[in-house]
Amino acid sequence: MAPSPVNLLTFKLCGEIVNFSNFDKPPLGFVLVFLFFSLLFLSNTYKLWFKTDSYYQDIYNSLTRSPSLYPFKEFFLKRLKNRNRWEVGQKIFSVIGFVAVVGADVFVISAWIFGK
Repeated sequence: MAPSPVNLLTFKLCGEIVNFSNFDKPPLGFVLVFLFFSLLFLSNTYKLWFKTDSYYQDIYNSLTRSPSLYPFKEFFLKRLKNRNRWEVGQKIFSVIGFVAVVGADVFVISAWIFGK
């Protein structure tokens, strides 16, 4: 008996064989909610990169408004004091997040289109 060909989408996880080529198609509602949150992230990323002054001011105003709904208000205000450092940190995080969000969007959409 000849050995079966190796499927690159199959591997052993905790003693169980997992085959990623047999996943079901995700529901359209899940895909739409997933894309909505991705759009929200991408919108904030756009504001950070291209409308930095107004984005910074919006965040600062929301943290200094009374009464505050934020439990860690002082922590975030302390981070906002050094604007240049805050901006560099946020932009580095946004680049990593952008790559992750767009990659996840591609996976979710392709699973919806090509799922069984």
